[in-house]
Amino acid sequence: VLMGIVLHAVYMMSIFDIYFKSPIVHGIDPVTPRITPPAERLVLFIADGLRADKFFELDTVKKPRAPFLRSIIYEKGRWGVSHARPPTESRPGHVAIIAGFYEDPSAVTKGWKANPVEFDSVFNRSRHTYAFGSPDILPIFCGGLNHCSWSSYPHEYEDFATDASFLDEWSFDHFRGLLNKSNEDHVLKQLLHQDKLVIFLHLLGCDTNGHAHRPYSSIYLNNVKVVDKGVEETYNLIEEYFKDNRTAYIFTADHGMSDKGSHGDGHPTNTDTPLVAWGAGIQKPRLATSESSTDIGLRFVDEHTHDMPTPPAWDLKSIERVDVNQADIAPLMTTLLGLPSPLNSVGSLPMEYLNLNKEEQAEAAFANAKQILNQFLHKSQLKQSRSLHFRPFGPLTRHHIFVEEIEKLISSRQYEAALHSTQDLITLSLAGLHYFQTYDWFALMTTITMGYLGWMVYIILHVLKCYTSFLATPYETRLKTGANEVRNKRVRIFGGLLMVLFSVILLIEHSPPLYHIYLGVAIFLWTAIFSDSSFIQALWRALQVSRLILIAKLMAMCIVSFLILELLVSSFFERRIYSGVFLIAGIVGAVVVSCNTPGLSMVPAFVWASCWFISGFTLMPAEIPDHTQLVVLSGIILVLIAISVRSFDCLLPKQDPWHRIISGLKHKRGVSWKLFILQIILVILSSAMVSISTSYRAQRRQLFLFHQLINWFLAGFSMVLPLFSSHRLLDRLSSIFLGFGPAFLLLSIGYEALFYSALAIVLISWILVECAILYLPFSKTQGVGLPDQNTVDKEDTRQRNHRFLKLTDVRIALCFLILINVAFFGTGNVASIASFEISSVYRFITIFNPFIMAALLLFKLFIPFILVTCAFSAITNLAKLPRLGCYFMVLLFSNVMTIHFFFLVRNTGSWMEIGNSISHFGIMSAQVVFILLLFAITNIYTKDIQTGLSSHKEV
Repeated sequence: VLMGIVLHAVYMMSIFDIYFKSPIVHGIDPVTPRITPPAERLVLFIADGLRADKFFELDTVKKPRAPFLRSIIYEKGRWGVSHARPPTESRPGHVAIIAGFYEDPSAVTKGWKANPVEFDSVFNRSRHTYAFGSPDILPIFCGGLNHCSWSSYPHEYEDFATDASFLDEWSFDHFRGLLNKSNEDHVLKQLLHQDKLVIFLHLLGCDTNGHAHRPYSSIYLNNVKVVDKGVEETYNLIEEYFKDNRTAYIFTADHGMSDKGSHGDGHPTNTDTPLVAWGAGIQKPRLATSESSTDIGLRFVDEHTHDMPTPPAWDLKSIERVDVNQADIAPLMTTLLGLPSPLNSVGSLPMEYLNLNKEEQAEAAFANAKQILNQFLHKSQLKQSRSLHFRPFGPLTRHHIFVEEIEKLISSRQYEAALHSTQDLITLSLAGLHYFQTYDWFALMTTITMGYLGWMVYIILHVLKCYTSFLATPYETRLKTGANEVRNKRVRIFGGLLMVLFSVILLIEHSPPLYHIYLGVAIFLWTAIFSDSSFIQALWRALQVSRLILIAKLMAMCIVSFLILELLVSSFFERRIYSGVFLIAGIVGAVVVSCNTPGLSMVPAFVWASCWFISGFTLMPAEIPDHTQLVVLSGIILVLIAISVRSFDCLLPKQDPWHRIISGLKHKRGVSWKLFILQIILVILSSAMVSISTSYRAQRRQLFLFHQLINWFLAGFSMVLPLFSSHRLLDRLSSIFLGFGPAFLLLSIGYEALFYSALAIVLISWILVECAILYLPFSKTQGVGLPDQNTVDKEDTRQRNHRFLKLTDVRIALCFLILINVAFFGTGNVASIASFEISSVYRFITIFNPFIMAALLLFKLFIPFILVTCAFSAITNLAKLPRLGCYFMVLLFSNVMTIHFFFLVRNTGSWMEIGNSISHFGIMSAQVVFILLLFAITNIYTKDIQTGLSSHKEV
């Protein structure tokens, strides 16, 4: 178990070395463009979370939401859509705009907050920067910068229960205060009149209001007007203050906002952000013509094609539109100020925005190209100095020829040709950067794949040794021979020497320490496998002498298991697969129960109905709409289901086979019913608090602390009560179901609350089906449901409380894996960052606190897992299965899916596809690790469950 935790923890980190490897390198020389700076200062407005369509489109009365900036588009500047690359979060978007590269992927390990590696930015290059805005953004760029003066509001201002447009007004007011203060402070006035000055206003209102009220709400749309008015007042203030027409203005957003008020993935509503530029050095507007194409044969970073048609709702088709990649804004700003581009910038200078002559355009583009080429050359030299066998990037082995050719073209005034050559050089340099970014990819993937395969073989051998009847063979006596001991010792020595050899090679190449661990784990596992070759030989001989029917069953089980696991892999891409799975499962389960149940029973109908009920949830949209009434109704349904389960348990005749199986020892029914009624009352109170809390938010009123404390109490207290419920199987499970109900209801906003009840009745159906398979056939002849005594080795003291695993027990592990994945995807797709609905936590906390909010969201996701694992524990109790052996079976199947997702991880295509493939691998790897944690948590609730079989002395 410890080895499994270590392996998955280490190998899950491998994606950071493959796909989350920092692209930042230090020691690069800056390249200053050889042009006269067209602007002395630059003002950057970033409206956090502002969607392009909500900004550009006309409102319901055909008037612009941002009249001032629309007038800029028509009269003074250039406009377009800035295409962001996922993850569309605040930090990555700001890094792309201000630093010119797409977020250092290693920052994901620090929640996109802190800087894992220091990087260069436009602010670093400026003579001085003044910044106002959010405490989450400004410290990233200004925290350690001596020539940056910044001010931010307290975190407590970011309140999701109010209209957050005042946050934007705060930034505008504080900048106005800075200019007013300079009239009395001569030192400050001198600083403001320097050249290469940057003024940054971060406007968080749209992002906060979008999360809290959705981007189509009146609050969000009104915030757009607040931003436009603030930009207009700031523009007039600056022009009146400096009076030199030497100020350039850039207005944009870091990311958009989905319809449900979240962001993070690659949907156009998240990646499309507005861009408006005007002032010194910016081109004037141009009329759109069929010849004014900006297509350069490439695609944007969000995989949108160039020259996308402007939507009619924007009413801007007559004005030429110039779209850019988000990272292109950084070199645009530095060129306007005559500064070198940020050292790690990968943006291409958008010439259509600049008011420069042809020579200045060529010089600016050449500086942009040389800066990106310098990154490539530095990475190439770094990798060559550390490699025993270096493989250069072929197209740029003679890069100096490109540089000399461009310089000759500029000298001979062939500016158009020079611009084309610089674009080719940029394209090749970016390809070279990607080549060295993935230089170690093949070696790492091979090592980790061998490690996973070794782990799977190791699990199979361990399960066969410790949890099957294979120990009953003369295997153990054959192991401890002198020849075997010598052979095993040689294998271990060879494995140790191999590990030392590869470690020396990695040390020479200055490889990271984790590379040693990846390779060491793989070699260790295969050494352990081959050092036990005698067991493998004995297993092979046992298969050779086995009957053909046994081998056929084994092959059939392997094929069926593999097909089911492949179906689960496909479900990560298409949730509706689960609908078909449960439609079939309902029929199969009902037939199985009918064939094994004596006489007539309603249980088969219950099994069929429960499976068909849950099959509808994976057909619903992943984006959960708000529906408070449905959440309240779900609380009532939850109570009715619990009452039905308890009634089924209590009203069964003592002679009924179901009663003999699921009923335990006598218990104090009065105490049990009092606890049951208390739990029902808590569920009803939780439903009431859902309605009250939502009504306060709908009225835009602050949720009182008293209400929040009540919600915390209901959620926490109810989870403790199942520990005091009856030990009988259905009593305890229904108590667990009611115990986690209040917390889930309070964290629900729509139909996912109903999914909780649907999952619970499916789990009950699973238990009934397993009872029918395991015990009811024997009750027909023996009068009581007993396990097959042939499967129990009474002589084995190590397994005296459990029977050995059989081939047919594979179905229990597969069912558990299916239900665990349904818990993931039943009401959404958590492989996407944007699937986390932040409004789920507003009944517990409204002040922005990412750690508490994330913890609540994760807890909401874990509740269905806890239910599934409790049911699984009850079934292992019923079937007398060793829980640890079952865990290893689940681990084996999970690893089949994990290694499949490892092969599906992509380094080509859109960033959204790459990000989702990494998420799928991460989810399965994490699932393997936390299943053990779930076993430990649920053992607190299920360790003392008793069934009718538990009280029989013969068992």
